Order: sequence, then C-alpha cells, then structure tokens
Amino acid sequence: MTPMIAVHQLVKRYNGVAAVKGISFDVKEGEIFSLLGPNGAGKTTTISVLSTLLPPSEGDAAIAGYSVARQPMAVRRLIGVVPQELALYEDLSARENLLFWGRMYGLSGRDLHRRVEEVLALVGLAERSRDRVKTYSGGMKRRLNIGVGLLHRPRVLFLDEPTVGIDPQSRRAILDSVKALNAEGMTILYTTHYMEEAQELSHRVGIMDHGELIALGTQAELTRQVGQCETLLLHIGEAEDPQALAQALQSLPGVQQATATDHQVAVITADAAQVLAPVVARAEQRGIKIHSVDIQEPNLEAVFLHLTGRGLRDR
Repeated sequence: MTPMIAVHQLVKRYNGVAAVKGISFDVKEGEIFSLLGPNGAGKTTTISVLSTLLPPSEGDAAIAGYSVARQPMAVRRLIGVVPQELALYEDLSARENLLFWGRMYGLSGRDLHRRVEEVLALVGLAERSRDRVKTYSGGMKRRLNIGVGLLHRPRVLFLDEPTVGIDPQSRRAILDSVKALNAEGMTILYTTHYMEEAQELSHRVGIMDHGELIALGTQAELTRQVGQCETLLLHIGEAEDPQALAQALQSLPGVQQATATDHQVAVITADAAQVLAPVVARAEQRGIKIHSVDIQEPNLEAVFLHLTGRGLRDR
C-alpha cells in the first residue's frame, strides 16, 4: 500500500548550510506521526518542504503519491497546514477570517457557510465567532489557526508546534481536537518539542536533532533502546552548577549516564532506588544541594538523553 506521506533522502540547505540532512520516513494513511526534537532540529523546515512552501535541495517527498517537487499543485489540494506563526487578520472576527480563507481555498455559497459553522464548533469558538481576533487569548488564536487549516477538509494535516506559548486549557482542547480529527480518518504530521504530547498523540515518533532523524518507531520500540532503565531527575538551585554535579556522578557504580540540563541533572540507571543514596551523598560532598528528586520510567525524554546526551529542551 502506498504511504500517505513518503519522504526519501530529503535535504534542505539555506545558503549552503543543511537544515535537513537526508532524512527518510513514511506515514501511513490514518496515522498520527510526530516529529519530536528541540528547537532548531529541522522540524519546521521539513514541514515547509512537505507542504511545498520550500523546494527540496536534494531528495524528494510525496503526498498520496504526488511529488512535492514535481507536482506541488496536486499536493496542495490534499493538505492543510497549520504553521507555527499565526496566519490571521486580527481586525476581523473569527467568522470573517474563516470566510476569507475559505474563499481562498475555493469554497463558496452554502458549502462555505456550512463549513465555517462546522469548523467554529470543532475548535470551540462558536460563541465568540463574531468577536475580533485581537480580543482573543493566545490559545484561542491557535485554535482558530487550526480551523483555517481544516476548512477544505484536507486528507493530510500538518501541525507545526501548535501548542507553543498557550495556557493548559487551550493545549488540552487542541490535543483533544487532534485526536478527534484522527479518529475520523485524517492523517496528521505533528511537530513538537514536548515529549508528553508526542507520547499521548502518536502512533509513531521520529526523533530529530541537528537536521537528522536519529530514531524512529513506536514509543515502545524507542524506549527499548534504553532497556529497562529508570531516570533520576535531580532538581538543584539556580546558583548550582549542574555540569559539575553530572561529572561527579558519572563515576558512581550503577550510574549509566549523568547529563546536565536546565537546573537539573538526569541520571540514567537500572535501579533508581539503589543509586539514590550514593547520588545524594556525592552531591553533599561537592557542596551541591538537591531540592527534589523525581523518578521516571523509560520515556522519550530518556531516549533523547541516551542518543544525544542532552535534554529535549536544551538549545
């Protein structure tokens, strides 16, 4: 069966510098596939090429068999794009924005007005549909931005970091909407640097870093790469040096990897309970106070740490 999205050795360069470095992956019809990685990993560039906004420098990709390089118009008829940057007119109401963008998609008459009402209900903005967008919260604007991408009933939806900078309630509404759209059969490519979102939404995850796809699979397949290891997250004060603590812990028996992140140290170990006391004692010897400790089961954050030695939110 032909995949809905097929990416083959895709390269994108800016002024000779590769932002995407020969990545390949497929997305099945009806699947939620997430690209997970820190800012600057190449996720947005990948979506820009797949949605025909940018031409590939090398390689190619296809949407439902149509080449993004050779058949861009056919691709555009199949996709909806929700960019990281808001594409809204703030002096217009939500309804007026949707009517405008619907006409741009070629909708008209009763079909356009019916579709606008459906989308307003889907993104939870029907009651505020006549208010100017400038009066909306950041989360409401994000939801309306998603609504614009859904107007023409695309077979494939690209969502680029749709929950950045919004309140928890709006984030919950967006995640629930993504799952509802997928339940109706829509294929979704979702980019995020939030490990929790990728874990909740995705059938499969591709982990990106520095323009490369460094791991791909289901969550279970990816977490098997770190075995049955657990992660101790040691939270320390802002004045403390996490790098110094990580170096001090690396030589302890039972510690497989100690990595400094933002005001914390992540310790990968086969038995968190066994190494906790020696870890705390070593920190005290170095004069570093641990404020709190969390123990995590294997997850995508641990996979990223294992593969790169850095946290997902590190720059």
